[in-house]
Amino acid sequence: MDKFTYQSPTKIHFGEGQIAEIANDIPKDKKILVIYGGGSIKSNGVYEQVSAALTGFNWSEFSGIEPNPQYGTLMQAVAKVKAEGYDFLLAVGGGSVVDGTKFIAAAACYEGADPWEILHDQAPVTAALPIGCVLTLPATGSETNGGAVVSRGNDKLFFGSALVKPTFAILDPQTTLSLSPRQVSNGVVDAFVHTMEQYLTFPVNAKVQDRFAEGLLLTLIEEGPKALATPDDIAVRANIMWSATQALNGLIGMGVPQDWATHMIGHELTGNYSIDHARTLSIVLPAVMQVCRKEKQAKLVQYAERIFGITTGTTDERIDAAIARTIAFFKEMDVPTSLTDVELGTADIDVLVASLEKHGRTALGEHGKLTIADSRKILETAL
Repeated sequence: MDKFTYQSPTKIHFGEGQIAEIANDIPKDKKILVIYGGGSIKSNGVYEQVSAALTGFNWSEFSGIEPNPQYGTLMQAVAKVKAEGYDFLLAVGGGSVVDGTKFIAAAACYEGADPWEILHDQAPVTAALPIGCVLTLPATGSETNGGAVVSRGNDKLFFGSALVKPTFAILDPQTTLSLSPRQVSNGVVDAFVHTMEQYLTFPVNAKVQDRFAEGLLLTLIEEGPKALATPDDIAVRANIMWSATQALNGLIGMGVPQDWATHMIGHELTGNYSIDHARTLSIVLPAVMQVCRKEKQAKLVQYAERIFGITTGTTDERIDAAIARTIAFFKEMDVPTSLTDVELGTADIDVLVASLEKHGRTALGEHGKLTIADSRKILETAL
């Protein structure tokens, strides 16, 4: 296990009724901009709870953050922040709203020529407005980390900074009961693949991180289908919500190699074909497991044994069985597992490969050795 430094400054309020804690975690002298998406929070009671918690505060709102937050929309919010003098941002929604709010927080303080440089050029974030969030869709883990993904046209790019980690996060499982089955499936799969990106690499004797990751994987496999079958079960939603947060708060990735090739390739599928983020992951991950089976052999065998109880057969047979069980889980969650499932074919691979090259995603994986040719092979395997 490599040496590491870990700090998680985000205060978490977990459980029903915790939205009221907003009033205790934002200084009374702050001018607050509440940022949200398409307006579902006004039909599920969340907006009403947030409004009640902000009684006595000076606040306004900005809506319309897209499922893949668009740079143009976010810059409209930045203009509002600057023109009206907001100094605290409250994201209310899923990971896209939280991601978008992180960019707004950084862009509003950016002193360079164009805030797009934060994404395109990885310009350092040296200042950002403080953020809080009320999470309504467990998936990305954005509520407790410093990363965010923003889109502009076909470009879907990432930036990260400790300065945009939320100061607090409200996680009330009750807010997730109004999610559609598609949103539930996407959230479970997103959290599952986040965990796999940090787990399915090569052994470094990080027993705590491995066991923690395996616990998350087992929980998501167990609870995910239940969330679809019994959508009103608040206990199931609570376990999924906490799993999604833990999957990407940084802890299971400390001191271990990380992959993220599935995400990098998946971003191109979203950018070029507007496929839901989680559904790109369910398409790409099994192909990564197949193509990279030699490099990932030890962890694939461990995954097969500890997650699915596969202990017999040759090494290749156990790996094949683990990949098959992963695909079966994704199918149970009603997400696609091949490019064909989303009506893409061989011709589309050229588009995706060109896009990977454009964005400099030419050395992927935990070893940084997956070339463009390897990514093409992964996409061909995903057909």
